[in-house]
Amino acid sequence: MANTLNTSDIKTVIFACEAGMGSSLMSVNSLKKKFKKANVEDIKVVHKPAREIPANAQLVVVHEGLSKVALSKAPDAVVVAFKHFLNDPLFDKLVSAFVNAEDISSNVE
Repeated sequence: MANTLNTSDIKTVIFACEAGMGSSLMSVNSLKKKFKKANVEDIKVVHKPAREIPANAQLVVVHEGLSKVALSKAPDAVVVAFKHFLNDPLFDKLVSAFVNAEDISSNVE
């Protein structure tokens, strides 16, 4: 069963990647800008290598190729996987969920 959290309970979004450079860093900055533009101010977006995801993570955003690593590091977290580093629709859905105080569910198992 997929993990679910309400966005009102989430304080930190971990954007996990493989090496921590390039496309993933651009995606992190894009997500931060989207939150700012939507006036979502109480959320911290942290960029981490997937192998360093803390076990107590709440929400992990990760490329689909690293979703199993994310789940193994933080099995109780909501893990959402995306396909495209730039302009993936998942990023807008996340921001919208925070704006509307909706639930977010893992999209990987």
